[in-house]
Amino acid sequence: MAQTNGSASQPSSFAFDDTSEAEISRIVSRYPAGRQASAVIPVLYVAQNQMKRQTGSAWVPVKAMDAVGARLGMPAIRVYEVATFYLMFNTSPIGTYHLQVCTTTPCWLRGSDDITEACRKATGIKGWGETSEDGAFTMTEVECLGACVNAPILQVDDDFYEDMDAEKVGQLLAALRRGDRPKPGSMIGRQTSAPEGGPTTLTTLQEG
Repeated sequence: MAQTNGSASQPSSFAFDDTSEAEISRIVSRYPAGRQASAVIPVLYVAQNQMKRQTGSAWVPVKAMDAVGARLGMPAIRVYEVATFYLMFNTSPIGTYHLQVCTTTPCWLRGSDDITEACRKATGIKGWGETSEDGAFTMTEVECLGACVNAPILQVDDDFYEDMDAEKVGQLLAALRRGDRPKPGSMIGRQTSAPEGGPTTLTTLQEG
């Protein structure tokens, strides 16, 4: 379930800004006339990204869901159903950085418990769904992120950091605190999903 901690911090209004409106127009143009409701997931992303720009916290308040429904001509309840079903939407404020730890079997077998403990040690967070006292990090347990071959995975906002271990978690979070965002991907230099040490087939191909 998406992040939700009550309604105390819900804004009284929400309106798409010019940047969001331009993006929504581009998204809706992909769909046939009368089928614009199919754009609900990407438009919810637009709303969440606008909140990140405006408040520093990437989340989708109820008023923003209402605005999505109005913009796409669909009942607000249908937008609520989507926003509260998918993990990528936060329905209450989160920290500056959203730490999403995959604990599904492949990541668990490759050390996700160590990733979890390292995140908690570096942030002071005790449980899932909590935000650090400095407001920098919110930590969430997520299901399979689909990058199992490079497990364990720590997703930060929309970026995947793969082949992680406790030491690399500490280095990553320290960099984020400094305002630096390391390049996402494999933390051991793996070429996409090739074996450690490099590909063993199609070795003449060059990574783009």
